[in-house]
Amino acid sequence: MTTTPAHTTIGEPLLERAGQLGAVRMAVVHPCDATSLAAALDARRCGLIEPVLVAPRHKLEQVAKDGALDLAGIPIEDVPHSHAAADRAVALAASGHVDALMKGSLHTDELMAAVVAATSGLRTARRISHCYLMQTPAYPRPFIITDGAINIAPTLEDKADIVRNAIDLAHILGVATPRVAILAAVETINPRMQATLDAAALCKMADRGQITGAILDGPLAFDNAISAAAAKIKGIASDVAGRADILLVPDLESGNMLAKQLEYLGGATSAAVVVGARVPIVLTSRADPRESRIASCALAVLIAHHYRRSPP
Repeated sequence: MTTTPAHTTIGEPLLERAGQLGAVRMAVVHPCDATSLAAALDARRCGLIEPVLVAPRHKLEQVAKDGALDLAGIPIEDVPHSHAAADRAVALAASGHVDALMKGSLHTDELMAAVVAATSGLRTARRISHCYLMQTPAYPRPFIITDGAINIAPTLEDKADIVRNAIDLAHILGVATPRVAILAAVETINPRMQATLDAAALCKMADRGQITGAILDGPLAFDNAISAAAAKIKGIASDVAGRADILLVPDLESGNMLAKQLEYLGGATSAAVVVGARVPIVLTSRADPRESRIASCALAVLIAHHYRRSPP
């Protein structure tokens, strides 16, 4: 997750690393609009993925024709509808025929319902969670925001798994001992603010070896987490303040808003992936720029290669 000063976007270092590892087979689930189909073909041209398109063949061919997109040489798993596409893609991943999944034009809930089903074969002992990997000009290193897309109102137990998943991702990205800032509105414990109680408990879990591989601190307000100067003014002595590699947010809404505010108002670039399953899952949005889509695929490539060596 470290970059040189020349890396001004998140995509450059990810593409460099992924390019050294080779393409992975990725099931692209119901890419039945021009945006999602073009994204899969774009990632293929970049040498990141060998796509397997899982969707009704007639819809794919019509989208390709309308958008002047070439499907030659790309395998297609012909299924009747989006629900069947999700089920078939999950089966391909569970059987080892593909190394990763990528959402197309179906709804996120439809894909994730197939992934988290008890019979999917993709569940692990961990709760599944979402990570944004972001780079902004105002901060000297990339950082992870979690969870802004999957877990709506995580419990303490959920947050412990969300943190563990993010720590594992940071390790894959080359951060040996990531610093985790557990965010809240304030940096002191308030019995009426659940986020502060959860933060304190998570830190104690780390002290007792229940969460390993990182340095945790919290509760920390956002300014303290990313600014050592702000932490100093408030008298906060912390190994994490101002140097956070991971920002654990209280809930989905705060994480989603934080990531999008950084992207649209702070000039941040991002990649995003779902972790905690047996394969990485790329969740693309129709509003995502090309760079974010490609960076997300590159991030999934890194994870998939790691999982080949160390299955989750």
